[in-house]
Amino acid sequence: MNSLNQLLAVFILATLSIALVRVARGPTTADRLLAALLFSTSGVAILLLLAFIEETLILLDVALIFSLLAVISGVVFAQRAWRTKEEKNEYS
Repeated sequence: MNSLNQLLAVFILATLSIALVRVARGPTTADRLLAALLFSTSGVAILLLLAFIEETLILLDVALIFSLLAVISGVVFAQRAWRTKEEKNEYS
């Protein structure tokens, strides 16, 4: 089981490096936000992996909070990104 955990950790680190490249080169803010959401997803995966290895239940709670924050930030970005031009002028 230890080699499987190491393989999963390497895979998560690989996705984090890909996300880091996307944050640096992302042509739009949507690309950058999706990369940031990938960071949060990878963080949740790392916490879940640590909770499994260490058998610590508190890490499951922290992973749940991080996943909820990622969902909220994605929804807020989607609402702000898809406003029409008239709505933006109304609020300005």
